Amino acid sequence: MELTPHLLKHMVDRQFNELDPRFMMDNAFNFLDNDEEGRFLIETRQDGRRWNVIVEPSSADEVLIVVTAYPVD
Repeated sequence: MELTPHLLKHMVDRQFNELDPRFMMDNAFNFLDNDEEGRFLIETRQDGRRWNVIVEPSSADEVLIVVTAYPVD
């Protein structure tokens, strides 16, 4: 799993750390196409809150790129 600079920039504001996206993937309960082609929206839970995580698979590196994560209010 790779984290984008955009995600890293928002971690403090959104109150999560570099390990939380990994835990969020373990708690995922829905997987949807995203508006931007090639990206997907993962619905998950973390610390009793719902989150959306935007991911982009990288077939060249065989990793999942986490673009951003944000709580759902």
